Amino acid sequence: MAQSASKPGSRPANPQFSSGPCTKRPGWTLEALSGAMTGRSHRAAQPKARLAEVIERSKSILGMPAGWRLGIVPASDTGAVEMALWSLLGARGVDVLAWESFSKDWATDVLKQLRLKDARVIEAPYGRLPDLAAADWSRDVVFVWNGTTSGVRLADAGWIPAEREGLAICDATSAAFAMDLPWDKLDVVTWSWQKVLGGEAAHGMLALSPRAVARLEAHTPAWPMPKIFRMTKSGKLNEGIFKGETINTPSMLCVEDALDGLRWAEQLGGLKGLVARSEENLAAIAGWVAKTPWVEFLAEVPATRSCTSICLKLVAPWFTALAAEQQAAAAKKLASLLEKEGVALDAGAYRDAPPGLRIWGGATVETSDIEALLPWLDWAFAQVEADFTKEAV
Repeated sequence: MAQSASKPGSRPANPQFSSGPCTKRPGWTLEALSGAMTGRSHRAAQPKARLAEVIERSKSILGMPAGWRLGIVPASDTGAVEMALWSLLGARGVDVLAWESFSKDWATDVLKQLRLKDARVIEAPYGRLPDLAAADWSRDVVFVWNGTTSGVRLADAGWIPAEREGLAICDATSAAFAMDLPWDKLDVVTWSWQKVLGGEAAHGMLALSPRAVARLEAHTPAWPMPKIFRMTKSGKLNEGIFKGETINTPSMLCVEDALDGLRWAEQLGGLKGLVARSEENLAAIAGWVAKTPWVEFLAEVPATRSCTSICLKLVAPWFTALAAEQQAAAAKKLASLLEKEGVALDAGAYRDAPPGLRIWGGATVETSDIEALLPWLDWAFAQVEADFTKEAV
């Protein structure tokens, strides 16, 4: 029986724990957007310079190697991944590693949309990584770095050979700016503004290694390419995309907001400071989980626990004895109670994931808010337990 009958005495100062769009940086106000180049053509010199500034600051903070290209692309991280898959795949076989919802989406694209005949999907259930050793690096390999909907991340890049024939195509949307990405082991990296730095949605970032650029210039896909996916002209890379000349019209309000987040990150000490804040949030939750019998991490191996999309499963005997529909209802009620009390907004598990909680722990979240939330989790669970065990009597 959970022991927390009375409501805790304090509340998180900021109850926003959504895994995307994520909470803004501490202290953010609309004043941060006051310098936005609204009402201007994004092709004019000053707005274009703002777009280029987002690119250059991002490359600097992330420690992206010389020779890599980074561009702002349409449709958030999804658009960036789609651009990579539709533009780069087909030159050789492809392996897709799938262990949560979004990685399964990329498998669907490869198998059912692009209909590549020489394609394999290497899967694992929620909570685990697939057999990484099964990836064949004579082929292209598509994977997420951090499973946003499962809370399972790659512990390292030791499974990726430095000398490889295929491309390493990595969706890093809930990892970039919170985890140290091994650029020498990657060829394509994507993310969005709405995750770790709390930017506004609808814009994606696409990073290409020299090997990926060479593939773009040597490979012509067998399928028609929509305009927003085209990265080459007459067989050569369209360098303008990677200098602030976006394919479609960007929101200059969102651009200004992205710059605000990047400047804040620099004030924290760059990537090192961002990673430290995320890891501190994970540590706070890990300490609570260790002494709480009704909950466990969805990630089965500690080294694979995400420090951003922190996914928890309910393991109390009364809960696990419920039918699947009742488990979903109990978990939904738990998240609803937290929202009703105004202590955790959008903290329910992803719709396709096992019933439980998903608490964003990215760098814009204060550890003090995580710590203030934890007693409320115990309280809310006690209420749900009382209701469901009463119904079972």
